[in-house]
Amino acid sequence: MLWELIATICAGLAGAGIALFIRKLSLKKAPKWLVPALAGIGMLSFQIQSEYTWYEHQASLLPEGVVVVKTVEEEAPWRPWSMVYPQTTRFIAADINNAAQNDLNHDVYLVDLYFFERRLSAKRVTQVIHCGAAARANFTNKLEVPKGNQVDNREWVSMPSNDPLLTAVCDGRAS
Repeated sequence: MLWELIATICAGLAGAGIALFIRKLSLKKAPKWLVPALAGIGMLSFQIQSEYTWYEHQASLLPEGVVVVKTVEEEAPWRPWSMVYPQTTRFIAADINNAAQNDLNHDVYLVDLYFFERRLSAKRVTQVIHCGAAARANFTNKLEVPKGNQVDNREWVSMPSNDPLLTAVCDGRAS
């Protein structure tokens, strides 16, 4: 975040420098307000560019086998450009390569999910995915792994069959 602040200030200084150059070329006939206006436009432009390229940059840094399973696009009135082109501010990635198959029920996998949000540290949450029952549960010491495809609805949450997490884990790990 510190580097982003420094880069924003540099973008403002570059905008102001362009305005000063324009004033010099015009023999100071260009208005004085052009300097802070171009500085502000430079900083705002950098921030917009940074917000819209954040997701692609972060996703490109994920190691092989870590798959994005959900993105969240947001619009905000204080960012009017997001009303036209919503920006991705959060996403969830699953570590498919390191998903561990349960020894008692081969339809059950233990997988780490990583939650990414702009300007925040990533968070890791371990989930249990039951491919046969199309369900997921939080990993706890008290979680009982069913022997078949019947799950306890108090511990397990049903997932639609086309859920990207379910598809990534079950199709990616099928043997």
